[in-house]
Amino acid sequence: MKPKIAIIAGGKSGEHEVSIQSARSVISALDREKYDFVVVGVTKEGRWIAADNALELLEAGDLPPAPAANIDGALVVADGHELVPGTREHPFPRVDVVFPVMHGTYGEDGTVQGLLELANLPYVGAGVLGSALGLDKITQKNVLEANGLPVTPYRVVLRSRWQSARQAVLAELLDGLALPLFVKPSNGGSSVGCSKAHTVAELAAGLDLAARFDRKMLVEVAVNAREIECSVLGNDEPVASVLGEVMPGNEFYDYRAKYVDDNSTLQIPADLPEALAERMRDLAVRAFIAIDCAGMARVDFFLDRDTGAVFVNELNTIPGFTRISMYPKLWEASGLPYPRLLDRLIELAIERHRDKSASETAYTYDH
Repeated sequence: MKPKIAIIAGGKSGEHEVSIQSARSVISALDREKYDFVVVGVTKEGRWIAADNALELLEAGDLPPAPAANIDGALVVADGHELVPGTREHPFPRVDVVFPVMHGTYGEDGTVQGLLELANLPYVGAGVLGSALGLDKITQKNVLEANGLPVTPYRVVLRSRWQSARQAVLAELLDGLALPLFVKPSNGGSSVGCSKAHTVAELAAGLDLAARFDRKMLVEVAVNAREIECSVLGNDEPVASVLGEVMPGNEFYDYRAKYVDDNSTLQIPADLPEALAERMRDLAVRAFIAIDCAGMARVDFFLDRDTGAVFVNELNTIPGFTRISMYPKLWEASGLPYPRLLDRLIELAIERHRDKSASETAYTYDH
């Protein structure tokens, strides 16, 4: 029998729509000669839908009442060994590998990964720890710094303190950092809630915006930089792709530049000296290992135009997965076409699950 792949998309995240785009690309590229698949959609309210037309139902927002055949508000873990979308009266067939294509919170942050661990299922991508570190920009920077990887100067602002002491927070930030500054929610991706502040007023507005999406906010120096990206693939012995450069049509690569406006370009391979490109590829692999990643990640760099300094900006453990997204395009340029990339990610998921299953979970003390 062909392996059955469960593709999970949507979710309670500002990147809900992007997730659906990525899932459609994965579905269209899966080799039907090799795999069967089932689609599991998660609404913005957190309702789970297991149906052939799950993505269409997510987009329409007109869901039938639950429970109904193949549609329910929960996932049932049967016997602790399999994930059954739906109800016991209307179950889907057992799945062999799960492919979470969920960007941002409640999907890329370790929450869904924890559920899949409890269900004892192989799944594509990083585990609970790697996923959580990958999404939380602040803790990720702490870990990267501890491993000797270069990051831009930054400060942390808690939403509660911003709401209670706005002027004091602004004064503290400007005492240690110089404008312009980037302001970001700590947990999130696709540049949702991110802004660039050139003035104190814009800094305050940026903190207000970021506070809508997370309780922790990252404020970091805006380097006059080229934006270079690298795709990493593997488990214990990850490998790096060729590098690509993002040339944003807007002032920075924000949500509109990524998904709305058609004015940004990607240059693959990036125009870099070979020695510098090799160093950045090495940094990408080191960053991947530092956060205990697995399967895949896109590592984003800043290359300072003025000094030539390289900074690791962030890792994305479930990067955009449309055919025009940087992660698959970089592997395509490295000789690994999109369908074969999906094969490799599924192989890595099974490999990691097999390795994890080799660990004992009980200990008997022998006197």
